[in-house]
Amino acid sequence: MTGDRLLGALEFLREAERLKGTLRSGFTSTGRQESTAEHTWRLCLMALVLSDEFEGVDLLHLIKLCIVHDLGEALSGDIPAILQTEGMDKSAQERADLQILTRALHPDKRDEILALWEEYEAASSPEAVLAKGLDKLETILQHNQGRNPADFDYAFNLGYGRKQTSAHPVLAGIRTVLDEETRARAEASKAG
Repeated sequence: MTGDRLLGALEFLREAERLKGTLRSGFTSTGRQESTAEHTWRLCLMALVLSDEFEGVDLLHLIKLCIVHDLGEALSGDIPAILQTEGMDKSAQERADLQILTRALHPDKRDEILALWEEYEAASSPEAVLAKGLDKLETILQHNQGRNPADFDYAFNLGYGRKQTSAHPVLAGIRTVLDEETRARAEASKAG
């Protein structure tokens, strides 16, 4: 790696570190808001743990897609699904932010990351379809596991990401389990 390429990679990595402080709407089991970096880490872990169930899928490619899927949020932050409105183009904002974020990288690496992100957004490969489904499931899992505020809307989980989580039988099976957990958490929160 040449000096300029190395320096560009380090600059990018320093900027991407912002994901550690980019907060999401979910809460950890200890009661603090989770970061986008933490969400991405567990999404990648899910892909690894479940990979034997995804016949014919390139695990490295799947993990690369998971790693870059929310990278653009390092600049403008996360917009929770519950707050997204009709006509809002979250994707365009993330794309623009990702282009800024990757500007210091060697053009080949920048193009690779942007292509992975575009593939994820378009769900244009079996790996991207799985990454999108796992992304929704990780969010629901965190909502179910988190120490959430009293007014947390568990009902939102039941409709969230239906299309993406029905794209593969394993995803659908996980969804069934998580929906039952969601219903139990909702009932417990009403009683509580």
